[in-house]
Amino acid sequence: MKLLNALPPYNLFGIEEQDYKRAKVVAIPVPYDSTSTYKAGSREGPRAIIEASRNMELYSDELEKDVSKRVGIFTTDEMAPDFSSPDNMVKRIEREVDVVVDDGKVPMLLGGEHTISVGAMRSVRKKHDFSVLHFDAHSDSRDEYGGTKYDHACVMARAKEICGKYYSVGIRSIDEQGAKDGKGSILYMKEMHKMTNAQIVKSILKNTKNNIYLSIDYDVLDPSEMPSTGTPEPDGMRFRQLIDILKPVLKERKVVGLDFVELNPIPGMVAPNYLAAKLIYITLGYAFA
Repeated sequence: MKLLNALPPYNLFGIEEQDYKRAKVVAIPVPYDSTSTYKAGSREGPRAIIEASRNMELYSDELEKDVSKRVGIFTTDEMAPDFSSPDNMVKRIEREVDVVVDDGKVPMLLGGEHTISVGAMRSVRKKHDFSVLHFDAHSDSRDEYGGTKYDHACVMARAKEICGKYYSVGIRSIDEQGAKDGKGSILYMKEMHKMTNAQIVKSILKNTKNNIYLSIDYDVLDPSEMPSTGTPEPDGMRFRQLIDILKPVLKERKVVGLDFVELNPIPGMVAPNYLAAKLIYITLGYAFA
């Protein structure tokens, strides 16, 4: 039985007719945050994003089109976390994403903490040569943290091992060793304040390959617009600046995988969740529509 007045289906953007075979992008919710070091809770991020997205208008005034009709989007069930070890969780993600990549789809992970990116990058690397374009407040470049190489603070160290090249944008929190090792791979927020968006785009294109894996940590945004993160850092990017930079970059680069991570929902505050969903929708439009 189908109700005449049912709410939108429970998937990303509440798409009425999901079709895996025709889908270009496969969204995989990953409610995992076992290595979070300050405020845990990003395991609730995927559900918050999906719930907010079901209440969005699918016609985008930004792109002047219905992105969901131009880009086939399929949402899987939530991935069950493996709490035995971060290493095992990364392996689980890799196996799950392998299925999507082997089917010729673009995987899009919804986090969850940033560690989930590593499993997806490993999988995508089996099919594509790429560099990682990383938007974040934090460099996430430690080789090891908390007794593991698969901590959310180690993602870019693993990315460098996987694909050889990454470029981090919006950084304003980094350890001393990371600052020494990251020269040429990091665009700091303090530098971006002195640059135009066109100059930032030029820097990104100069430091990335034609194929990119796009990883966006929501804390790259200023806490005044995105307070719902585990480690909010002041003096961040603005939503408008971020999408104005993504637009020309994604026109010149092919996205072979992507993720949106570290949304840590605040009970009773839905605006950041809505922002999170809107950013995904606009990014998909620029990348694939």
